[in-house]
Amino acid sequence: MEILTTIFSFVFLSQVLRIFTPYFLGATGANFSERGGVINIAIEGFMISGAFCFTVITVISGYSFLGISFALLINSLLAVVFSVFVLKLRLNQILIGVGLNLLIAGLAKFFMMYIFKSSSNTPRIDEIPRIPFLESIPYFGNILSDYIILFSLILISVSQFVLYKTKFGLRLRSCGENPEAAETSGVNVHSYKFYGILISALLSCLAGIWLASNQNSYSDGMVAGRGYIAIAAMIIGKWKPVNIFWACILFSFFEALEISLQIIPTGIPNQLIQMLPYLITLLVLIGFIGKTKPPAADGVPY
Repeated sequence: MEILTTIFSFVFLSQVLRIFTPYFLGATGANFSERGGVINIAIEGFMISGAFCFTVITVISGYSFLGISFALLINSLLAVVFSVFVLKLRLNQILIGVGLNLLIAGLAKFFMMYIFKSSSNTPRIDEIPRIPFLESIPYFGNILSDYIILFSLILISVSQFVLYKTKFGLRLRSCGENPEAAETSGVNVHSYKFYGILISALLSCLAGIWLASNQNSYSDGMVAGRGYIAIAAMIIGKWKPVNIFWACILFSFFEALEISLQIIPTGIPNQLIQMLPYLITLLVLIGFIGKTKPPAADGVPY
């Protein structure tokens, strides 16, 4: 009964929306990249980069706006590096993505030790300022006044509109389905593939920024596989924004449930409870992976 009371509460729903934010930003970013035909496994690394760069500049300057700007700039440069390897050199996209994840995680730990003399976490920072007039909304003011959470909720309809109702979305999807036909129609295929990678890097950066702001610091391992779960949510959502939204809500619900179950005495071993979000990810992937159909030219070098 206590579990049901917890689940059907505004506090639990707020927790779900908080956890949902980095998942959906990462999954939507991965979707834009794959719609252009590039598999971007580096979502995890882009999140780490965003969180670390934001925290470092915010600690040094004291201004979160500078931290956000710097993190977005660095992730844009990383998107260029990733694009050179997968578009110019036409190397294996998955291997480059995994390599970039490992490189960024290692560099973040190195610079954290070099700058702050700590291998675990940075000094504390203040949370990103909120939207004042939305904070007074009953129950959900604390959620809706958060710029990045609000942006992620708006992004559901924006990404749907951009992909299916704009010339940019049509050309991007054509690059992921049939790049030869797109180029014959006058589309600069490499440019649109790069745009997809850049969007994925920037959205993943915002996910990392939100994590660091929410936890008031950057700590080693804080992203904790969220980039990979975001990619799983994109696959389960069949590369469609609305479906991706529901997939992210599913994962967020079970992660929030995991947190709640660790507080409520249930008699279930703590180790099993901590496994819950990852176990659900595997089970859902096993059930859905054979029923999904990616863009026809996804992951194919061009």
